[in-house]
Amino acid sequence: AWVRILGPPSFCVCGLSQSWFHRSAGLQSGSAPHSQLFPPAEGVMLPPESFKNRVVFITGGGTGLGRAMATVLSQLGAQCVIASRKLDVLQQTAEDICSRTGNKVHALQCDVRDPQAVSHCVDQMTSLTGLPDVIINNAAGNFICPSERLSPNAWKSITDIVLNGTAFVTLELGKRLIQDQRGASFLAITTIYAESGSGFVAPSASAKAGVEALYKSLAAEWGRYGHRFNIIQPGPIKTKGAFSRLDPTGKFEKGMIDRIPTGRLGTPAELANLAAYLSSDYASWISGAVMRFDGGEYVSMAGEFNDLRRVSGTDQLISPLISLLLYSYMNICVSGDPGSVENDGGYDQKH
Repeated sequence: AWVRILGPPSFCVCGLSQSWFHRSAGLQSGSAPHSQLFPPAEGVMLPPESFKNRVVFITGGGTGLGRAMATVLSQLGAQCVIASRKLDVLQQTAEDICSRTGNKVHALQCDVRDPQAVSHCVDQMTSLTGLPDVIINNAAGNFICPSERLSPNAWKSITDIVLNGTAFVTLELGKRLIQDQRGASFLAITTIYAESGSGFVAPSASAKAGVEALYKSLAAEWGRYGHRFNIIQPGPIKTKGAFSRLDPTGKFEKGMIDRIPTGRLGTPAELANLAAYLSSDYASWISGAVMRFDGGEYVSMAGEFNDLRRVSGTDQLISPLISLLLYSYMNICVSGDPGSVENDGGYDQKH
């Protein structure tokens, strides 16, 4: 079942026969789209009224992920307060959700970049609903640009919303809650490249990484006040706003799907269910956590040999292996035991 393929001098490559690889790969070489094995769940995950008598404050709540989270939390009984700069969009969203769930949804205009505007928004919310039990920092901005072309204003336009805005909202509400001796759940929506970094979106990657550091710091410091801080790192989720800005032609969507092991994009409703869980009493012992929500995309991109999951036969196996060897400058010797792999630079063959 084993076939030896000789590579360039100093390289020892051992390939697998097509039949053995197909048996070991299982569904990797099957004909059915594997995304069918991971269908998005429908409906709300938590029991009804899980958020009854709770107030939830969501920045960037008028569209996309913010709207989805407000919808699910309202379905679970929460009184939601959604905030952003576009009051007309917020009001329409509030009306739509309220008519669907029967629960109150309040729309408040707020520019999170301005600490005075944040303070005024919190004053308005307090008069309407009291201080919130759940705070979700979702407001964001992003654009694609080569880093060598970034101006100071371009950098500031993103970091002011993502990092400063999250800090202003979190600190304003946190201080008031501490003074009022009330605990709360804080949730931030970041991105998987907050951890890895990403070219062409350096301001967003840097700001989101800062948000994660802020939340981890406060999880350690403010637990004594009854506050929990958690983070969701979404991978590619198709929302109208983000995709219209970052993938206006649709050319990158297929590439995104190809590198996701579950074979599809995420949905706003799925993320909303995760957000609801992390904000609920069911997650009362979860704080300082970073939840990847990406269908396995991050780990798929991290491994040198992960592209072998696309292999469907012996001929296709050889080329990517050679490329990987040239890239990593290593000799790989596979023994007669399929479970045994030695990386010894060819020492065993020389002695």
